[in-house]
Amino acid sequence: MSRTTDNLWLSRYALLTAVATLVLICFGGLVTSHEAGMAVPDWPNTFGYNLFFFPISKWVGGIFYEHTHRLVAAGVGFLTTVLAVWLWLKETRPWLRWLGVIAFLAVVLQGVLGGLRVVLFKDEIGIFHAALGQLFFVLTSSIALFSSRWWLNARRSTLPDDAGLRRLFLLATLLIFGQLILGATMRHQHAGLAIPDFPAAYGRVWPALDAESVARYNQDRVEVIAANPITAAQIVLQMAHRIVALALLLLAARSTWLAHRRLGRLHLLAKVSRVWLVLILVQICLGAATIWTGKSADIATAHVAFGALSLMGGAMLTIASFRCLGPAAKRVAVAAPAAPFPTEPAVRSNVHG
Repeated sequence: MSRTTDNLWLSRYALLTAVATLVLICFGGLVTSHEAGMAVPDWPNTFGYNLFFFPISKWVGGIFYEHTHRLVAAGVGFLTTVLAVWLWLKETRPWLRWLGVIAFLAVVLQGVLGGLRVVLFKDEIGIFHAALGQLFFVLTSSIALFSSRWWLNARRSTLPDDAGLRRLFLLATLLIFGQLILGATMRHQHAGLAIPDFPAAYGRVWPALDAESVARYNQDRVEVIAANPITAAQIVLQMAHRIVALALLLLAARSTWLAHRRLGRLHLLAKVSRVWLVLILVQICLGAATIWTGKSADIATAHVAFGALSLMGGAMLTIASFRCLGPAAKRVAVAAPAAPFPTEPAVRSNVHG
């Protein structure tokens, strides 16, 4: 098998692992959306059974979502192990081989965190579990990109990054990750929707947060949907989530516009940035629909999935921009020419006859 063919199949397998990771994130979203995180109270067994021999007849209610999530996680763990071994045996770039090792360690840690979330019954662990899942998806997608034919053939353009695209893509990606952490924190508080309306917030631009207003919100929640009580801090958290979403949309729109203006609409970065902007727009619409439908499980899960895709898209754009574009041209300050010395006034001689 030629080296090129070997890389091609390795890249395809890495892409398969990344897709499987996205499926795992979706199942994790279903578990949280259906409040099924503790449907199976033991780990690593399932009601005392070996994970792979738990009777299908018992896959009912929340148990279905939690147990299926565990099975998919085991599958992703197997795929990642094979990927790490393949990279170590066939890849000549040491840094990429070590990325495979990091991916293997990350998937093991991810599984342990998921188990500890059940055993210790700690929502904080669930937040770390969700954040690591998003980072792991970016890692597997990056391995697929680094092993792809495009990456091997790409050459850095002589075009300098005068528009600051590399910095903008990186900033937007970090902002998306922060937004996903905010979302995971809200989901693991088990308080439902702290703000039930959108784009307003309890009928106002910024909701009242005094004790009397919060008590009234909770009274309405009990009467209408029998939801758990909320706090002012949870309301502020959801408002922060909305503000970051708006800032992210503006930043992504500016990045896409600059990519088109600087590189042309047919450039790879411009094409991918268009898709990325659409993903973010869909993500925001799904966030609004999650509120309008009273946190429908399917829509909330789609919101999680598109969040993962938006993060991955931003990360791939950032990596590709550093591959394609050169550093910004250095601006050399040109000194202004020195003003000429004033000439001495001509001495006028008077001749006396």
